[in-house]
Amino acid sequence: MIKVPRRKLSKLERVEMPEQDPLVRATNFVEVNNGLTPEQATVEAMRCLQCKTPTCIDGCPVNIQIDQFIERVANGDIRGAADIIRMDSLLPAICGRVCPQEAQCEGTCVLDKKNKPIAIGHLERYVADTVRRYGLEPPAEPVEPTGKSVAIVGSGPAGLACAADLAKSGHKVTIFEALHQPGGVLVYGIPEFRLPKDIVAFEIDGLKALGVEVETNAIIGRTTTVEELLSDEGYDAVFVGVGAGLPRFLNVEGENLIGVYSANEFLTRVNLMGAYREDTETPVLDLTGKRVVVFGGGNTAMDSARTPLRLGAEEVRVAYRRTEAEMPARVEEIHHAKEEGIVFDFLVSPVALLGNDDGWLTGVRLQRMELGEPDDSGRRRPVPIEGDIYDLQADVVIVAIGIAPNPLLPATESRLEQTRWGTLAVDESTGRTTMPGVFAGGDIVTGGATVILAMGAGRVAAASIERYLESGVWDESPEAASV
Repeated sequence: MIKVPRRKLSKLERVEMPEQDPLVRATNFVEVNNGLTPEQATVEAMRCLQCKTPTCIDGCPVNIQIDQFIERVANGDIRGAADIIRMDSLLPAICGRVCPQEAQCEGTCVLDKKNKPIAIGHLERYVADTVRRYGLEPPAEPVEPTGKSVAIVGSGPAGLACAADLAKSGHKVTIFEALHQPGGVLVYGIPEFRLPKDIVAFEIDGLKALGVEVETNAIIGRTTTVEELLSDEGYDAVFVGVGAGLPRFLNVEGENLIGVYSANEFLTRVNLMGAYREDTETPVLDLTGKRVVVFGGGNTAMDSARTPLRLGAEEVRVAYRRTEAEMPARVEEIHHAKEEGIVFDFLVSPVALLGNDDGWLTGVRLQRMELGEPDDSGRRRPVPIEGDIYDLQADVVIVAIGIAPNPLLPATESRLEQTRWGTLAVDESTGRTTMPGVFAGGDIVTGGATVILAMGAGRVAAASIERYLESGVWDESPEAASV
């Protein structure tokens, strides 16, 4: 057998993920990406240079040993690859699907400078899916109990990552979830065609196998408080990962018209509550033949636009106040939306939502914009073009311009200091809040961010909780870095 040098293999074309035909997938909720074949995964893994200093790891918020798991894929050792990933993440099938690899691990791949980077996300997904499909997941190894217990408030990515690390250390971990199904934004915010719900359920089952308990319909701040978890329930520490579920609005005339949704409401109704079914108790408007306008430019806006197509909408438009170059959504999601027929209106901003005498939405009034000087985000600020206003017909509007931190829990506990943005104030290096024994991470600290960044914050907090449980000392010296 002739051994081909890696330098030559690295020059091979990147293996792209097979996908459903755009015209077909726009009519269903089946996952868009079909996954790699074993042959495709092997070829792509062999492109990896196996750098002495793998910069890709620096780009991963949970520090997966990327070079090691890819090497095992190249050698056909999928179980071994899974074991490497599991050291740092118990959610590989999720991360392989929804993480913005292009801006993180793949964005720091050395091949990105001269060739396309290794498809790290695709390979991570391949490993996870193969393990699940063929039952290669090893049984959970028993861990000596420490006698310590930790309450995790919220079952989104931050809470799940924190729970995983603590459970692997032998602590008794209980997750409290306000909704009737665990997963947080993974189940209510991300559509089935991007992240199938059975994938989320499978990876949460992996946590349960480690001994993690999950209590649903438990609204901390109503059913009980953080203080009561510590004092009455006997938990030694609490991690708060309740996310950022408060929608932001346009604050324009007509926002209360029938047919106007926040992205949070719309996606939760569809993704979690099956609003498209005739027998559902929480329906959305019948979108068959309707014209839909989505305001926003992030991944949530893309989800909010692509979902109505699958519910029968005749036309879906995305209205964004900057250009495509400034859109925060993943390039892949924008590409998929365009393939499916979504129309993009750039450099426009809503000034009013229009309705009839019966209170139903009939259209939107848009202000044309141009880009001025950069703002605090580093992106050029949109500036109105005086007098350039026009109307666009619309039956439904979905507002996806961002989210604010969930205010319920902080409002019930005065010792949890908040920042001026309504997020929890924490020491960024530890996740420690201003309330002894309480840690926090994810969107409740950062505002709306990515799944993998939330997971990274959960792992940071878990390590800090470990130290706190071992020492029993709450170090008050560092000031909250986010205040």
